[in-house]
Amino acid sequence: MLSTLFGSSIFALFIIITIGFVVGRINFKGINLDVSAVIFVALLFGHYGVEIPAALGNFGMVLFIFAVGIQAGPGFFDTFRSKGKSLTVMALILVGTAALTTIGVSYVFGFSAVEAAGLLTGSLTSTPGLATAKEIAGDAAAISYSIAYPFGVIGVILFIKLLPSILKINIADEQKKLDAQSKALFPDINASAFEVTNPLIIDKALSELSIRTLTGATISRAVRDDISFIPSGKDCLKIGDKVKAVGTSEALQKLEKMLGARLEGELPFGGGIVLETALITRKELVGKPLSSLSLQQNFGCNVTRVRRAGVDIAPDPTLKLKFGDKLTLVAPQEHMKELMKLLGNQKKKISDTDFFPIALGIVIGVLVGHISISFESFSFTLGLTGGVLLTALVLSAVGKTGSVIWTMSSSANQLLRQLGLLLFLANVGTSAGATLVETFQQSGWSLFVGGVFITVLPMIITTVIARSIFKINLIELLGALAGGMTSTPGLAAADSMSSSSAASVAYATVYPVAMVLLIILTQITTSLL
Repeated sequence: MLSTLFGSSIFALFIIITIGFVVGRINFKGINLDVSAVIFVALLFGHYGVEIPAALGNFGMVLFIFAVGIQAGPGFFDTFRSKGKSLTVMALILVGTAALTTIGVSYVFGFSAVEAAGLLTGSLTSTPGLATAKEIAGDAAAISYSIAYPFGVIGVILFIKLLPSILKINIADEQKKLDAQSKALFPDINASAFEVTNPLIIDKALSELSIRTLTGATISRAVRDDISFIPSGKDCLKIGDKVKAVGTSEALQKLEKMLGARLEGELPFGGGIVLETALITRKELVGKPLSSLSLQQNFGCNVTRVRRAGVDIAPDPTLKLKFGDKLTLVAPQEHMKELMKLLGNQKKKISDTDFFPIALGIVIGVLVGHISISFESFSFTLGLTGGVLLTALVLSAVGKTGSVIWTMSSSANQLLRQLGLLLFLANVGTSAGATLVETFQQSGWSLFVGGVFITVLPMIITTVIARSIFKINLIELLGALAGGMTSTPGLAAADSMSSSSAASVAYATVYPVAMVLLIILTQITTSLL
């Protein structure tokens, strides 16, 4: 009965996942393995002959990596511009140290160039690296790869999970620091009322005063002689006018110097003017600058703020709209219905999942992964993981191609990520567990010990340098370590420790650099042995 049940891949898969979740929730001194426990359970099942098909594992990996890329894409290029140098240096240090460690353990244990090539790529869990090793050294490299690979997977997970406790750093505190950095980039948007007392601005059109350009604040409405109105660029302010403005604290301080006294309390609405929010759900508007909507000219409407991904952004006219942006509008009541129709404002579209962009994006990613890039002395491909990740990053940053929106709701993203990850971990675990004991018995423990050094030592050295010299936030460091080790399970471990996307962004930044560098250094390492 049991043998029949475990012969079914579906039954075995969900038994492994179920037990993995139970084990993952066990806390030991504040540490738990969370979703990463699935791979340890899968190793045990694999040892006893349970198999999860490789096709399921690859399917899961593609879903997981594509969802990560879509989420990380918008922030990836900003992070690369601001922290790209330090993260790239980390990749160089980690992979470079791994190569040097490989050379060192090869001399100590007497490993051949073939064994060294497999050890290096297996310790860093790199399938593209293995392809290069097999091209250089032949199929024999796969033996040492298969010995180093299981600890390469497990070691990265354990290192990432234990590192906060080893360094005695609270992840919640690190996330607060990242939130503070984000707030510095996107300061809080506030609202204040002012009374015009500055005679120098009287009888000058608002367009002539260039209030938005000079202060960064946006005037949303005004009151004159107890009558509310929405000022346009042609309107002039008068002494005694009361205006409501929105902007950062700094912008409002500048506006106060320009207009006059700041008022306490709220400025009442009136004259049929209302404030409402609307969602950008019309595909035609995605990617267009806010100014192209001509809301003031056509509807007498002012946009006071744009909320995107939980952050309020000042409504700069050049700001390019994204699907799901929430606009705060101040406009005459009679125009609100037309405004909602123009913008879309269909909440159901935000939660709906369109699988066409997901399927098309993965198809493109698989094709990109098969492109061979050749240089004088070597050639390489991005592989399945690299191709899908790079494609998802670019598509997410682009946002829209024709009528296709390269995005998905946060709930859909989370579901695809976890489903894909569970399939991937179950396959990797059972595959490694099937030959783990036998391989050790046949090949001895020296290759395994060498693989442990190649996996752990580079992460320790990189951590010390990253924290002491680059002062990198621990959450970003965990993602960078996973990327440098080209470890998808490692990313899962880092991702489960924080609600921030910083680990995924760091992983996406480091991974391509590490992958290319590993292919180059594999060839250099084998030539030196």
